[in-house]
Amino acid sequence: MRPTSPLFGRTIGNIRLRDQFGLNMLALSREGRQQLVRLHALPIRAGDLLLLQGSPAEAAEFAGQFGLVPLARRAITIPSPAKALGVSLIMAASVLICALGIRPPAVAFSGGVVAAAVFNIVPARRMYDAIDWPVIVLPGALMPVAGAMATSGAADWLARGLVDTLTGENAALALVLVSGVTMCLSDFMDNAATAAVMCTIAVGIAQRMGVRADPYLMAVAIAASCAFLTPIGHQSDTLILGPGGFRFGDYWRPGLPMELLVPAVSIPVLLVVWPP
Repeated sequence: MRPTSPLFGRTIGNIRLRDQFGLNMLALSREGRQQLVRLHALPIRAGDLLLLQGSPAEAAEFAGQFGLVPLARRAITIPSPAKALGVSLIMAASVLICALGIRPPAVAFSGGVVAAAVFNIVPARRMYDAIDWPVIVLPGALMPVAGAMATSGAADWLARGLVDTLTGENAALALVLVSGVTMCLSDFMDNAATAAVMCTIAVGIAQRMGVRADPYLMAVAIAASCAFLTPIGHQSDTLILGPGGFRFGDYWRPGLPMELLVPAVSIPVLLVVWPP
């Protein structure tokens, strides 16, 4: 609501919203605070967000008369206890099937999605619309890069360059380098694709130095899962970028301390548990 609106300071009861305009006010948002008084008697202030129920024509007439700024129309879904119970049972069954080793997770949870559609708990069309396709296409497009690096010899060439130029024969320094490079790549590539690329490089480094590959592969696994600077590195970060109202640059502020903390803790542990 604008500061110049005639609605300022009045209540829904005063203007007889339902009788004059055929509208119902379902909720009011004010600076993210919970309102403990009845909406019918709550004085309206500038900046309040009103959730109204009614026809578009009546809502437009009300907004025009009182100087309101209309926002996007929102669909309201009333929760169904039966459907909530059904999807909870399907989720529990999928987890149990995975835990007992009856089927792989991909098969178990795909079956759960099919069951939710068959029993009409979630319409199939709604499932399709809810898929965030960039999250699926991005890893699929980057995985061939890992295969190309392995088959073309680029991974082996890079491993030789890293060992000969930067690490020499220092296995601990090579472990730090593998972890750092993996973490940097994971900030700008999908974590699965980064792990696929860096695993071949890590094995090449271990073979070049004549040491065990276990600590290098574990360093890749840890570092590839610690992409905190951008929303690209992990699907969870990509999923919340839009709905959460975040910007690309919002991630590095809390992510930078984590990117420094993870190798500071993981590298000493790897050197103790899996010595090269």
